[in-house]
Amino acid sequence: MSMLRNLEAKLEGLVQGAFSRAFKSGVQPVELARKLAKEMDSHKAQSISRVYVPNQYTVWLSTQDRGQFSGYETALTKELSDHLLDHARAEGLTVSTRPSVTFETDERLGVGEFGIQAQLVYAPEDESQEPEPAGFGQTMVYSASKVERPMEEPVEAARSARALLVGGGKRRMLSGERLVLGRSREADLVVDDPNVSRRHAELRREGADWNIVDLGSTNGVKVNGRRVEEARLEPGDGIVLGTYEMSFEVE
Repeated sequence: MSMLRNLEAKLEGLVQGAFSRAFKSGVQPVELARKLAKEMDSHKAQSISRVYVPNQYTVWLSTQDRGQFSGYETALTKELSDHLLDHARAEGLTVSTRPSVTFETDERLGVGEFGIQAQLVYAPEDESQEPEPAGFGQTMVYSASKVERPMEEPVEAARSARALLVGGGKRRMLSGERLVLGRSREADLVVDDPNVSRRHAELRREGADWNIVDLGSTNGVKVNGRRVEEARLEPGDGIVLGTYEMSFEVE
Protein backbone atom coordinates (compact mmCIF):
# COMPACT_ATOMS: atom_id res chain seq x y z
CA MET A 1 0.00 0.00 0.00
CA SER A 2 2.93 2.37 0.61
CA MET A 3 3.80 2.36 -3.10
CA LEU A 4 0.22 3.35 -3.97
CA ARG A 5 0.26 6.15 -1.41
CA ASN A 6 3.55 7.39 -2.83
CA LEU A 7 2.06 7.32 -6.33
CA GLU A 8 -0.98 9.31 -5.25
CA ALA A 9 1.24 11.89 -3.57
CA LYS A 10 3.38 12.23 -6.69
CA LEU A 11 0.36 12.75 -8.92
CA GLU A 12 -1.10 15.38 -6.64
CA GLY A 13 2.25 17.14 -6.48
CA LEU A 14 2.66 17.13 -10.26
CA VAL A 15 -0.53 19.07 -10.87
CA GLN A 16 -0.72 20.94 -7.54
CA GLY A 17 -3.66 19.01 -6.22
CA ALA A 18 -5.72 19.03 -9.42
CA PHE A 19 -6.20 15.28 -9.31
CA SER A 20 -7.83 15.36 -5.90
CA ARG A 21 -10.38 17.87 -7.23
CA ALA A 22 -10.88 16.41 -10.69
CA PHE A 23 -11.49 12.80 -9.80
CA LYS A 24 -14.48 12.94 -7.46
CA SER A 25 -16.06 10.19 -9.59
CA GLY A 26 -15.14 8.06 -12.57
CA VAL A 27 -11.79 6.35 -12.93
CA GLN A 28 -9.32 7.03 -10.12
CA PRO A 29 -5.57 7.08 -10.97
CA VAL A 30 -4.65 5.00 -7.92
CA GLU A 31 -7.26 2.38 -8.90
CA LEU A 32 -5.63 2.21 -12.33
CA ALA A 33 -2.29 1.55 -10.63
CA ARG A 34 -3.80 -1.18 -8.46
CA LYS A 35 -5.40 -3.01 -11.39
CA LEU A 36 -2.34 -2.63 -13.62
CA ALA A 37 -0.28 -4.37 -10.93
CA LYS A 38 -2.96 -7.06 -10.71
CA GLU A 39 -2.75 -7.64 -14.47
CA MET A 40 1.04 -7.87 -14.19
CA ASP A 41 0.72 -10.54 -11.52
CA SER A 42 -1.91 -12.44 -13.54
CA HIS A 43 0.24 -12.91 -16.64
CA LYS A 44 3.53 -14.63 -15.85
CA ALA A 45 5.79 -16.63 -18.13
CA GLN A 46 8.47 -18.91 -16.72
CA SER A 47 11.83 -18.92 -18.49
CA ILE A 48 14.92 -20.93 -17.58
CA SER A 49 15.79 -18.88 -14.54
CA ARG A 50 13.34 -15.98 -14.42
CA VAL A 51 9.66 -15.17 -14.23
CA TYR A 52 8.68 -12.67 -16.93
CA VAL A 53 5.66 -10.39 -16.76
CA PRO A 54 4.04 -8.11 -19.36
CA ASN A 55 5.93 -5.00 -20.36
CA GLN A 56 3.24 -3.19 -22.38
CA TYR A 57 -0.18 -2.16 -21.06
CA THR A 58 -3.07 -0.51 -22.89
CA VAL A 59 -5.71 1.17 -20.72
CA TRP A 60 -9.12 1.65 -22.39
CA LEU A 61 -11.30 4.46 -21.03
CA SER A 62 -14.72 5.93 -21.75
CA THR A 63 -14.72 9.20 -23.67
CA GLN A 64 -15.67 11.15 -20.55
CA ASP A 65 -13.06 9.54 -18.31
CA ARG A 66 -10.37 9.99 -20.97
CA GLY A 67 -11.24 13.66 -21.10
CA GLN A 68 -10.55 14.02 -17.35
CA PHE A 69 -6.90 13.18 -17.99
CA SER A 70 -6.46 15.90 -20.61
CA GLY A 71 -3.28 17.81 -19.85
CA TYR A 72 -2.04 15.18 -17.37
CA GLU A 73 -1.93 12.05 -19.52
CA THR A 74 1.83 12.10 -20.15
CA ALA A 75 2.62 12.63 -16.48
CA LEU A 76 0.13 9.97 -15.42
CA THR A 77 1.38 7.29 -17.82
CA LYS A 78 4.96 7.92 -16.66
CA GLU A 79 4.02 7.55 -13.00
CA LEU A 80 2.03 4.39 -13.75
CA SER A 81 5.05 3.01 -15.62
CA ASP A 82 7.29 3.81 -12.64
CA HIS A 83 4.81 2.11 -10.32
CA LEU A 84 4.78 -1.07 -12.41
CA LEU A 85 8.58 -1.13 -12.51
CA ASP A 86 8.74 -0.73 -8.72
CA HIS A 87 6.12 -3.45 -8.27
CA ALA A 88 8.04 -5.89 -10.49
CA ARG A 89 11.25 -5.26 -8.57
CA ALA A 90 9.53 -5.67 -5.20
CA GLU A 91 8.02 -9.02 -6.28
CA GLY A 92 11.20 -10.33 -7.93
CA LEU A 93 9.62 -10.32 -11.40
CA THR A 94 11.41 -9.58 -14.69
CA VAL A 95 10.26 -7.16 -17.39
CA SER A 96 12.09 -7.42 -20.70
CA THR A 97 11.84 -3.64 -21.20
CA ARG A 98 10.65 -0.78 -19.03
CA PRO A 99 6.85 -1.13 -18.64
CA SER A 100 4.92 1.18 -20.96
CA VAL A 101 1.36 2.40 -20.38
CA THR A 102 -0.79 3.95 -23.11
CA PHE A 103 -4.37 5.25 -23.01
CA GLU A 104 -7.03 4.55 -25.64
CA THR A 105 -10.75 5.40 -25.86
CA ASP A 106 -13.57 2.87 -26.17
CA GLU A 107 -17.07 4.31 -26.51
CA ARG A 108 -18.64 1.07 -25.23
CA LEU A 109 -17.27 1.71 -21.74
CA GLY A 110 -19.32 3.66 -19.24
CA VAL A 111 -18.07 6.32 -16.83
CA GLY A 112 -15.97 4.63 -14.16
CA GLU A 113 -15.22 1.57 -16.29
CA PHE A 114 -11.82 0.85 -17.75
CA GLY A 115 -10.22 -2.02 -19.62
CA ILE A 116 -6.63 -3.23 -19.41
CA GLN A 117 -4.79 -5.31 -21.99
CA ALA A 118 -1.41 -6.63 -20.83
CA GLN A 119 1.18 -7.80 -23.35
CA LEU A 120 4.52 -9.54 -22.95
CA VAL A 121 6.10 -8.44 -26.19
CA TYR A 122 9.48 -10.19 -26.27
CA ALA A 123 12.23 -11.56 -24.10
CA PRO A 124 15.68 -9.98 -23.66
CA GLU A 125 18.29 -10.58 -26.33
CA ASP A 126 20.56 -12.52 -23.95
CA GLU A 127 17.98 -15.19 -22.97
CA SER A 128 18.68 -18.57 -24.53
CA GLN A 129 15.00 -19.44 -24.40
CA GLU A 130 12.20 -16.98 -25.05
CA PRO A 131 9.14 -17.40 -22.82
CA GLU A 132 5.76 -18.03 -24.39
CA PRO A 133 3.65 -14.88 -24.96
CA ALA A 134 1.32 -14.15 -22.05
CA GLY A 135 -1.86 -12.10 -22.02
CA PHE A 136 -2.17 -11.35 -25.73
CA GLY A 137 -5.57 -10.20 -26.89
CA GLN A 138 -7.35 -10.43 -23.52
CA THR A 139 -8.76 -7.15 -22.22
CA MET A 140 -10.20 -7.16 -18.69
CA VAL A 141 -12.83 -4.55 -17.78
CA TYR A 142 -12.92 -3.13 -14.25
CA SER A 143 -15.21 -0.75 -12.39
CA ALA A 144 -16.09 0.05 -8.79
CA SER A 145 -19.70 -1.14 -9.12
CA LYS A 146 -19.42 -4.27 -11.30
CA VAL A 147 -17.55 -7.56 -11.22
CA GLU A 148 -14.51 -7.59 -13.46
CA ARG A 149 -15.12 -9.21 -16.83
CA PRO A 150 -13.27 -9.91 -20.07
CA MET A 151 -13.98 -7.74 -23.08
CA GLU A 152 -16.10 -9.95 -25.30
CA GLU A 153 -14.67 -8.68 -28.58
CA PRO A 154 -11.65 -6.67 -29.72
CA VAL A 155 -11.90 -2.98 -28.86
CA GLU A 156 -11.33 -2.09 -32.50
CA ALA A 157 -11.97 -4.46 -35.37
CA ALA A 158 -8.91 -3.11 -37.15
CA ARG A 159 -6.75 -4.29 -34.25
CA SER A 160 -8.05 -7.86 -34.14
CA ALA A 161 -5.16 -8.88 -36.38
CA ARG A 162 -1.79 -8.96 -34.64
CA ALA A 163 1.19 -7.45 -36.41
CA LEU A 164 4.62 -8.95 -35.77
CA LEU A 165 8.24 -8.63 -36.80
CA VAL A 166 9.89 -12.02 -37.28
CA GLY A 167 13.66 -12.32 -37.43
CA GLY A 168 16.69 -13.60 -35.58
CA GLY A 169 14.66 -16.49 -34.19
CA LYS A 170 12.22 -14.13 -32.47
CA ARG A 171 8.60 -13.09 -33.01
CA ARG A 172 7.98 -9.58 -31.73
CA MET A 173 4.42 -8.35 -31.30
CA LEU A 174 3.86 -4.72 -32.36
CA SER A 175 1.77 -2.43 -30.17
CA GLY A 176 1.39 1.29 -29.55
CA GLU A 177 1.58 3.93 -32.27
CA ARG A 178 5.34 4.35 -32.82
CA LEU A 179 8.23 1.95 -32.25
CA VAL A 180 11.91 2.76 -32.76
CA LEU A 181 14.13 -0.02 -34.10
CA GLY A 182 17.87 0.22 -33.52
CA ARG A 183 21.01 -0.97 -31.81
CA SER A 184 20.54 1.32 -28.80
CA ARG A 185 19.23 -0.31 -25.64
CA GLU A 186 16.85 2.64 -25.44
CA ALA A 187 15.13 1.53 -28.68
CA ASP A 188 11.67 -0.01 -28.43
CA LEU A 189 12.84 -3.00 -30.46
CA VAL A 190 16.55 -3.67 -30.00
CA VAL A 191 18.39 -5.07 -33.03
CA ASP A 192 21.78 -6.35 -31.86
CA ASP A 193 23.75 -6.00 -35.10
CA PRO A 194 26.80 -3.77 -35.75
CA ASN A 195 25.42 -2.76 -39.17
CA VAL A 196 22.29 -1.28 -37.57
CA SER A 197 22.32 2.34 -36.37
CA ARG A 198 21.43 3.19 -32.79
CA ARG A 199 18.13 4.70 -33.98
CA HIS A 200 17.79 3.07 -37.37
CA ALA A 201 14.09 3.14 -38.27
CA GLU A 202 10.65 3.74 -36.84
CA LEU A 203 7.44 1.76 -37.25
CA ARG A 204 4.37 3.99 -37.31
CA ARG A 205 0.79 2.76 -37.09
CA GLU A 206 -1.90 4.55 -39.08
CA GLY A 207 -5.24 2.89 -38.37
CA ALA A 208 -4.86 -0.76 -39.33
CA ASP A 209 -1.68 -0.12 -41.35
CA TRP A 210 1.99 0.00 -40.36
CA ASN A 211 4.62 2.13 -42.08
CA ILE A 212 8.38 1.88 -41.71
CA VAL A 213 10.44 5.10 -41.82
CA ASP A 214 14.24 5.42 -42.11
CA LEU A 215 15.53 7.68 -39.31
CA GLY A 216 18.61 8.76 -41.24
CA SER A 217 20.45 5.47 -40.71
CA THR A 218 23.93 4.82 -42.08
CA ASN A 219 23.12 1.61 -43.96
CA GLY A 220 19.51 2.26 -44.90
CA VAL A 221 16.22 0.38 -44.90
CA LYS A 222 15.12 -2.04 -47.60
CA VAL A 223 11.64 -3.46 -48.14
CA ASN A 224 11.49 -6.44 -50.52
CA GLY A 225 14.96 -5.61 -51.79
CA ARG A 226 14.25 -1.92 -52.54
CA ARG A 227 15.79 0.84 -50.46
CA VAL A 228 13.11 3.14 -49.04
CA GLU A 229 12.84 6.27 -46.94
CA GLU A 230 9.27 5.33 -45.99
CA ALA A 231 6.99 2.48 -47.01
CA ARG A 232 3.69 0.92 -46.01
CA LEU A 233 4.14 -2.68 -44.92
CA GLU A 234 2.12 -5.63 -46.22
CA PRO A 235 2.01 -9.12 -44.68
CA GLY A 236 5.01 -11.13 -45.84
CA ASP A 237 7.17 -8.09 -46.68
CA GLY A 238 10.87 -8.66 -46.18
CA ILE A 239 12.71 -5.91 -44.28
CA VAL A 240 16.46 -5.38 -44.10
CA LEU A 241 18.06 -2.93 -41.66
CA GLY A 242 21.69 -2.68 -42.74
CA THR A 243 22.28 -6.43 -43.15
CA TYR A 244 19.78 -7.61 -40.51
CA GLU A 245 16.83 -9.43 -42.10
CA MET A 246 13.31 -9.76 -40.76
CA SER A 247 9.77 -10.00 -42.08
CA PHE A 248 6.49 -8.24 -41.34
CA GLU A 249 3.67 -10.68 -40.54
CA VAL A 250 0.01 -10.46 -39.52
CA GLU A 251 -1.88 -13.22 -37.72
